[in-house]
Amino acid sequence: MLDKFNRKINYLRISVTDRCNLRCVYCMPEEGIQLMNHNEILRYEEIETVVKEAAALGINKVRLTGGEPLTRKNIESLIEKISNINEIEHLSLTTNGTLLADKAENLKKAGLNSINISLDTLDKERYEKITRGGNIKDVVDGIESAIDNKFLIKLNMVVLKDLNIDELENMQKFCNDRNIKLQLINHFNLNAQKQDNYKFDRPPKCSACNRIRLLSNGVLKPCLHSDMEYKINFENISDSLKQTILAKPEKGLVCSSKQMIEIGG
Repeated sequence: MLDKFNRKINYLRISVTDRCNLRCVYCMPEEGIQLMNHNEILRYEEIETVVKEAAALGINKVRLTGGEPLTRKNIESLIEKISNINEIEHLSLTTNGTLLADKAENLKKAGLNSINISLDTLDKERYEKITRGGNIKDVVDGIESAIDNKFLIKLNMVVLKDLNIDELENMQKFCNDRNIKLQLINHFNLNAQKQDNYKFDRPPKCSACNRIRLLSNGVLKPCLHSDMEYKINFENISDSLKQTILAKPEKGLVCSSKQMIEIGG
């Protein structure tokens, strides 16, 4: 389906939880966030139904995010449900990698195609600082397990001027040695005006945006950099999706109502 600015919207990002086992400085406030009640979170069957309706409108790519999606119990069952929808050509997941080592094999069997793994530094102490306590070995083990299970892998590195910008060359070598792609992400603030002249790979230019977002509580967002939100009407999911697509702004502005951890990036 095309939006009002003739962009083909074929990509749905789904936040399956607002919970995360890390507290990264660019994603979550140090004091944390007010977590949703379990009864507010969409059931897997509801997410599956939304994806089927989205597929009928031309969505062919789905990415599962969080929070940290691997903290959601039995995430493999959702992956299997979505991978069995014929129109979905690519199903991916973004994770901090800390829980991946023990799950990669089952994720592959369930039908997951690719994984983006967040890793902003190769330095143990810096990693602890950026994540507020994480163990980098858990992530490296997760990366190796994803490689062993033959996933397509991207390494997401948020470039932080005062923390890790000196590591770009080492991070590229780390990725080259493992035949995985490095994706550099500009550090940005949702409360600041969306820019289209970022230095690194992400976020994309607004003119190339092809996505909408489904939050874990059933709210649809047409744009990451916007406060526009539409609660899904489960009696007419298709209309909710169409409304969201047609509401996409030509350019992003600011998002003041949500933290990054609640949207999934």
